[in-house]
Formats: sequence, C-alpha cells, structure tokens
Amino acid sequence: MDTYLAVASKRDERRYADRPIPPEVVERILDAGRLSGNSQNKQAWRFLVVEDAERLARLAEAVYAPGNVRGAALAIAITGRTYDAGRCSQNMMLVAWNEGVASCPNGIRDAAAAAEALGLEEGEAAIVLSLGYPASGRDAGRRTAEEWSERANRKRLDELVTRL
Repeated sequence: MDTYLAVASKRDERRYADRPIPPEVVERILDAGRLSGNSQNKQAWRFLVVEDAERLARLAEAVYAPGNVRGAALAIAITGRTYDAGRCSQNMMLVAWNEGVASCPNGIRDAAAAAEALGLEEGEAAIVLSLGYPASGRDAGRRTAEEWSERANRKRLDELVTRL
C-alpha cells in the first residue's frame, strides 16, 4: 500500500471481527515498533502482546474505553517514554493497516489495574493498542488517498499551516 494512502485511509477501529491475526502479521507489526525512531536511540521500550482472553478483559477495565480492548484479537501495551511510545504505536498501526488489520490507541485510565493485568510496575505502560480485523470489512483501496483526505473530519491545511 502507498504510505500516503495508508495514512489517509487509516481510521481508529473499535469493532473487530472474530478472527485471529496470523503470527507473521503480528511479528511485522511488532517489528515496525522496534524500527521506530526514539530519543538518543536508547530503545527504552517494551512491547507486551496480550492475547489471552482473561488478561484482555482485565486490561480492558484499565483503559478509557473498555470495549475497544474487549473485542480485539490482541492488544499491545507499549512501555517507555510517552513520545517514543507514540512513535512506536503509529508505526505499528500503519503497518497493521497495510496488512488489513485495524487498530485503536487506548489511553490508560487506571494505571494500577493496567500494571496488574500486564505484570508491570504501576505507571510503566504508556499506551495500549487494540488490534483486529475490522468488523466492517473496511477497504483502503476503494478510494484514492486524496478522496480519503477530502472525507476526513479534519481541519483544512490552510487553518493549520503558517508559512514564515
């Protein structure tokens, strides 16, 4: 998939099909996070892949929108600095989308519950991604990148850009 098409067509998905993600696709998603740029190349992060239904349910209770995680095929919790975790998560979500896997970032509402579900110290997890094949059968290729961009509920560039 063209990178601009991936960026323009990716939408956060909160409803997933009951279909597992193949291990090789999960591996590519995780590798996209590993390849992310990061502060001073310290790579001070960990990726915790949560596939177990019981653990997913416990983790769901720790995020702001539990339903996003409950219905997912898996969740990936990213530890580390917030900015670096954000770069990892965006890489992971774009590579997932390239593979037809939808995703949604989830903020952590209850750090203690997240730590308990993940076997971490409180506050270690920076973000939780929920992933799965979209229930709606979303297809990036049904529109051009420019058409997706036009349809996005976003401010126009002329409202955001100042040239100096």
